Amino acid sequence: MAQNGSIRSRCRPNILVTGTPGTGKTTTSSALAEATHLRHLNVGDLVREKNLHDGWDPELESYLINEDLVCDELEDLMEEGGNIVDYLGCDFFPERWFDRVVVLQTDNTVLYDRLSRRGYTGSKLSNNIECEIFQVLLQEAKESYPEDIVVALKSDTIEDITRNVTSLTDWARSWHPAS
Repeated sequence: MAQNGSIRSRCRPNILVTGTPGTGKTTTSSALAEATHLRHLNVGDLVREKNLHDGWDPELESYLINEDLVCDELEDLMEEGGNIVDYLGCDFFPERWFDRVVVLQTDNTVLYDRLSRRGYTGSKLSNNIECEIFQVLLQEAKESYPEDIVVALKSDTIEDITRNVTSLTDWARSWHPAS
């Protein structure tokens, strides 16, 4: 039995990479997928491509994700295993899906510059900076998953990302399903 009470039939792990926008989720996930040959699933792209949303929020300048549709879309792939899920939230995904939950964290001055370069302004910029300051996503991950599978990783520089990918690749290669 796995830690979360489900029996795992998959042979390869599932990893969730989460964090505030601008912390390097997609960069890290892409590099990790290349290093491990796991499937990179960018939930934001999936939401847009498959219309897994309930419309556009002009104030937040983002789609209103339909969490049920996203989970339905991913269910079979997640049961199969071998996935890296890249998304800014985590509390709606079933606990049984993940073997490692990675929360990327970035220094606020670095994050501010990254988000500003992306065109974030006003409340969208300040809300994301506050989210990082108060470690909202780390707290969400710790409340949603067994604490021993949640890891916070610094993601300020290319060197940090390289170190994180190496560490996660080593973890993925040594992973064995719980029996």
